[in-house]
Amino acid sequence: MSQSPNRLVAVIVGGFYVALGLVGFTATAGVDVVSTTGGFLFGVFGVNVLQNILHVVIGAALLAAGFSGVRLARATNAAVGALFLALGLAGLFVVGTDSNILALNGADNVLHFGSSIVLLAVALGADKPAAVTAPTGTKPAGSPRG
Repeated sequence: MSQSPNRLVAVIVGGFYVALGLVGFTATAGVDVVSTTGGFLFGVFGVNVLQNILHVVIGAALLAAGFSGVRLARATNAAVGALFLALGLAGLFVVGTDSNILALNGADNVLHFGSSIVLLAVALGADKPAAVTAPTGTKPAGSPRG
């Protein structure tokens, strides 16, 4: 795992989101599952029960991918990164509306955008398959022999 940035990031970010989701349940006592206002985690992040469940599930998926292999970790990082990017963008429009079923606020949007940047950067920039090159002293296929 230490030789793959994708696996390492998947485990770190996954562990963070599992912990965030579990701790979030302490801030949502008495809050409806899809409350648009929710509770406040650490006095900053708006959370509700649904968001906590999603954080645990997404974190668990990242952890599983990180412990599985490079290809799965890379694909999961890309997928979750894209999901967080979409959630961050949607959050810009739903904060303060009745459509805000995840109790998102500005701090949540910053967290989701930040997570998206990290996950997508690693997924798109690390652990790329090495290009196959011709051995030294040979000519590429189709080149004239001399």
